[in-house]
Amino acid sequence: MNQPSDRSTPPGSFCGRTRREFLWEAGAGFTGLALAGLLSGDKGLATRASAAELVKKASANPLAPKLPMLPAKAKSVIFLFMYGGPSQVDTFDYKPKLYDLDGKTITVKTFGRGGKKNEGRVVGPKWKFRPYGQCGKMVSDLFPHLATCVDDIAFLHSMTADSPIHGSAMLQMNTGKILSGSPCLGSWVNYGLGSENENLPGFVVMLDPTGGPISGAKNWSSGYMPASYQGTILRSGGTPVLDLARPSGSSEAMQRQLLDTLNAYNSDHLTSRADNSNLAARIASYEMAFSMQRHAPEAVDIAQEPEETKELYGLNDDRTKDFGRRCLLARRLVERGVRFVQLYAGGAHNDSNWDAHGDLVTNHTHHAGRTDKPIAALLIDLKRRGLLDETLVIWGGEFGRQPTAEYAEGTGRDHNAYGFTMWMAGGGIKGGVSVGETDELGGTAVTDRFHVKNLHATVLQQMGLDPEGLTYFYNGLDQKLVGVEGAESIPQII
Repeated sequence: MNQPSDRSTPPGSFCGRTRREFLWEAGAGFTGLALAGLLSGDKGLATRASAAELVKKASANPLAPKLPMLPAKAKSVIFLFMYGGPSQVDTFDYKPKLYDLDGKTITVKTFGRGGKKNEGRVVGPKWKFRPYGQCGKMVSDLFPHLATCVDDIAFLHSMTADSPIHGSAMLQMNTGKILSGSPCLGSWVNYGLGSENENLPGFVVMLDPTGGPISGAKNWSSGYMPASYQGTILRSGGTPVLDLARPSGSSEAMQRQLLDTLNAYNSDHLTSRADNSNLAARIASYEMAFSMQRHAPEAVDIAQEPEETKELYGLNDDRTKDFGRRCLLARRLVERGVRFVQLYAGGAHNDSNWDAHGDLVTNHTHHAGRTDKPIAALLIDLKRRGLLDETLVIWGGEFGRQPTAEYAEGTGRDHNAYGFTMWMAGGGIKGGVSVGETDELGGTAVTDRFHVKNLHATVLQQMGLDPEGLTYFYNGLDQKLVGVEGAESIPQII
């Protein structure tokens, strides 16, 4: 970061620099940030330990909590990813003109997996919209439960992305770039802030039972950052984390002794390689796994939840119990200090997710039906527990869908990255507001156009991270989630 060169020395400064500047300049990337977290939590400052000891201690816990760069409104993020691309004009973007145009072929420019077209047959919305809440937000009958929460939600109706293809669009929504190899949003948040719970991963991903999304683990990868910041897959049923159980015949005391011996050898090996963050991350993963053996089972044990809470999330209904369980687990995780939780609704291909190319009614009825009640329950539960103010909830897919039909027959819609809807709630976000507009057909953003990068910048800012100042040095550049060109947050919803 650029720092002023001429200033007086305030009390508690370090060689003419403020504490924050000193912490950032103490070292670039992983080691420097971990050192910053340690110094910020040590009121005796660095005089109590040598630099070598601090680096060694920092290396042992790459997810040590760190001070935010800015005043933070949120402590955790829950990203509800509707994989496949839900249709904005059938969910939250009310376009009454489409009803009368249903079945008519009109001149309209579209760009999806079927390429660029100049005309298409309009598919009118297949559900009615009704006003809800004090804000009077129009919501489709697809979401009767979520509609009751609109006064806590900020709708973004003018989102845009760079690709109408699932793989690259997924990567951009998660990493800011359409090409693989970059850290995802959850990794950046954990890199900048660390985790508030050293016994659980800082970044958790829960997939749909039908399978993972296209591009797979690239969507929760730490990219060029150390592996410590990548997402950890958590299963909502059975064994929460695979390969975590203690070996047969091994007690906790035996395993502790083994780890201590291993750590002694690893620490010696690391002494001359203190700048090897990948090595440090690998060593730290042993301790994390040991802690998770004890704490992960409790975190995912929903048996202790009241029956009323289970019913609220729809665990008593076969249609909603899977996603409901994952939403409930997300609340339990952020309650225990997990920094970033991502839930995927939909997996695999075609109608196993929101990718409604053929029968829109069957597809969206299924996916909305299994997620509507659980998502509403999540917002209600967070709010009544006092957690919504400090938990940022995001809803959306990698893009939206076109207002016209993809094929000569049927109600299916092609992909649409020109204009689609996402929403945010909690974490300092205004409720009961709708920002941005698409055209009268709902196909192209025309007012207050927001890019995926603007969404990312907003998330970072609400978490107390400067989108322009949060960097990681790689390949000769100070890399940023929002790219070298940068991006502004969305002020209308903050």
